[in-house]
Amino acid sequence: MVAAFGAAAVSPSSVLGSRLREIGWQRTTTQRKPAIRERMQQALDPLSRALPLSPTDVSQTRAWLIQAGYRSPQHVTIYRGLRVLFAAIGFLSVFLSTGFSSPLLLVGLTAFGFFIPRFLLKKKVQERQRRLRLGLPDGLDLTVICVEAGLSLDQALMRVGDDLQHAHPELSAEFHLFDLETRAGKPRVEALRNLAERTGVDDIRSLVGTLIQTDRFGTSVAQALRVHSDSLRTERRQRAEEQAAKTTVKMIIPLVLFVMPSLIFVTVGPAVIQLLHIFAPAKR
Repeated sequence: MVAAFGAAAVSPSSVLGSRLREIGWQRTTTQRKPAIRERMQQALDPLSRALPLSPTDVSQTRAWLIQAGYRSPQHVTIYRGLRVLFAAIGFLSVFLSTGFSSPLLLVGLTAFGFFIPRFLLKKKVQERQRRLRLGLPDGLDLTVICVEAGLSLDQALMRVGDDLQHAHPELSAEFHLFDLETRAGKPRVEALRNLAERTGVDDIRSLVGTLIQTDRFGTSVAQALRVHSDSLRTERRQRAEEQAAKTTVKMIIPLVLFVMPSLIFVTVGPAVIQLLHIFAPAKR
């Protein structure tokens, strides 16, 4: 009976140990498989080392990548590798087609391929800043409601980040990063300045300046946010009016190139045809 009890006691532990070994083996096999980002970094790492950059250029590139939403340090290596790769593709395409017979084309296409990733990165930064600028007034209105309900500024930004997760995901991610920095022990002023540096949006910079002054002098946060939200909406309406006023100037080139020739043909064409019919028999 004691032996049977010992066997019953040993069997669950052995089964549990084998199960744990099986789970650990599965985890090791899944961890051995590299991710796509790691494969890309390994492939572009030799290319990125071929591009010598100063620390100032690296920090500026890092700031652009952060403003575009790429916060991992691996993205700097991928970006530099892509620049060298595109330049090599441009050089090889010209060299294999024409050789060294056209050096201007060789140098021009190589430089063009080298600056393509930078151009795409700048477009990505501008698009993300535009989305942040559009979502900021709504975020400020929700922040005012949360602050007037009794929440602190940190809790209000965390709640607004949760609410704007689907409507404005970029602004929600920035508010969550601000919340993580304050929870990690950073002062609120430093976390706000980091928020302005990460986004690079002038409206957020002015908001950060307003919040820093409010925190320093002890004035009402809700009133400051409400006034700033009204000013942002006024600025957005003024930007829309400015863009609408520019359309009249931008429509001149399409009108001259496409509309005016057709109008000339329609109005002057019948008269020209009538004149040709009148003067054609006299020439005979």
